[in-house]
Amino acid sequence: MMLVNTSELGIAAMVVCALGASGLAAVRVLRGPTQADRVVALDIFLATAVALCVGAALATGDTAFLDVGLVLALVGFVGTLGWARMLDAAKTRESRRTPEPRRSVEAGK
Repeated sequence: MMLVNTSELGIAAMVVCALGASGLAAVRVLRGPTQADRVVALDIFLATAVALCVGAALATGDTAFLDVGLVLALVGFVGTLGWARMLDAAKTRESRRTPEPRRSVEAGK
């Protein structure tokens, strides 16, 4: 009978969960419906990449994977902030361009 190390089983479960989350995020990237949904899905991709880096560090004992995961997390955070500011600026520009409908004086009586 072969005994399975519990840490190996935990790492395997983490990899399966990360791949499942990536699959669900891929569906959200493709189906949308808004840009914000796509940004969140891409953020999920980065989070799963960080989780896989941690899993690789635990499986191999090499701490370089943790450095890669840290850099991915920082780049993802800055990228998400930049994209959110871009979407907010586009929304503000669009609201300035669209005039509000005028109310007639007679309609208020």
